[in-house]
Amino acid sequence: MIRTLAVENYRSLRKLIVPLDRLNVITGANGTGKSSLYRSLRLLADSATGGAVAALAREGGLPSAMWAGERKAEPAGLKLGFAGDEFGYAVDFGVPQPGPGAGGARSMFALDPEIKRESTWAGPVLRTAALLCDRAGPAVRTRTADGGWHRSQGIKPYDSMLSEFADPQLAPDLLRLRELIRSWRFYDHVRTDADAPARAARIGTRTPVLTHDGADLAAALQTIREIGDEEALDEAVADAFPGSQVRVVDNGGRFELQLHQRGLLRPLGPAELSDGTLRYLLWTAALLTPRPPSLLVLNEPETSLHPDLLRPLADLIVAATKDTQVVLVTHAQELADAVAKGAARHRFDINSIELVKESGRTTVAGRESMLDEPLWYWPKR
Repeated sequence: MIRTLAVENYRSLRKLIVPLDRLNVITGANGTGKSSLYRSLRLLADSATGGAVAALAREGGLPSAMWAGERKAEPAGLKLGFAGDEFGYAVDFGVPQPGPGAGGARSMFALDPEIKRESTWAGPVLRTAALLCDRAGPAVRTRTADGGWHRSQGIKPYDSMLSEFADPQLAPDLLRLRELIRSWRFYDHVRTDADAPARAARIGTRTPVLTHDGADLAAALQTIREIGDEEALDEAVADAFPGSQVRVVDNGGRFELQLHQRGLLRPLGPAELSDGTLRYLLWTAALLTPRPPSLLVLNEPETSLHPDLLRPLADLIVAATKDTQVVLVTHAQELADAVAKGAARHRFDINSIELVKESGRTTVAGRESMLDEPLWYWPKR
């Protein structure tokens, strides 16, 4: 489980270190940095697949993604990191150095940041003795079984050691960390418009994990019914829509969702469902997954939901924490309150973090000094 998340110089997150628990609720007014915190977690996940540099380039390059306020005399860089009971990881992205492209001409990939520093370590706090894999510029070194170091190896400035050096023989701990990060799951603004993928009948295959766009919703719900918690699925639907049931029909191999409601002579197909109803069913499929991730991050799941659906959604979120760590980013105080009440009923602890912005900088409400932050050290360039 992740215990600490650290971000430096990413948009309004000048220096932010927050503790995480099993169930985390991130709130705050518009523009306080909630989306930036969510995206920083996504960037960390992208590091495990070698996609963080490309993701930053899509944001307009490092200058567009970095803190725009005044900085002390320090190397320009964007830092991301996390630490848990078993592993910690930190990466430092810096300004790219001018270099030749094809034929010796200036490279056209000027928006690609470079990875200047990257480290993994054992335990919740970075210490020299706890380092497992360490990268400074193009040089990467990994621990040997007796505590020494393998000979340094080279790496391209745009490649992460998580994707290039996760070898079961050379760096087994790095491989375990990479697979842990790759198990993280993110859901953000799933489409429910008239042309949404979730409204179309599709070829059905076993689907223990709902895709990010919800295209396989019918297959995911049927998978829950067959190999997951069928009773929880029926309860979640009936709790939100009393007297209703969800069924999946097979039309020549194509699965289609049907909602049976009390008083109606025929079921409603996916094209007839309201945006809120469809969105709630999407969250149901995501949260009742038969293959829970190590970390599940939800960004504003309350969008387009009727207020009456927030309490059933909160119950699904709380129930999911039995098997996975959850980070909920929400604009709706009603949802945050419902999650808190649900956690209290189940005697779960909840980690509530309210973000505020002061002088363009995101901070945690109620935090008076650095002594209130979790202990954290960045690897130095």
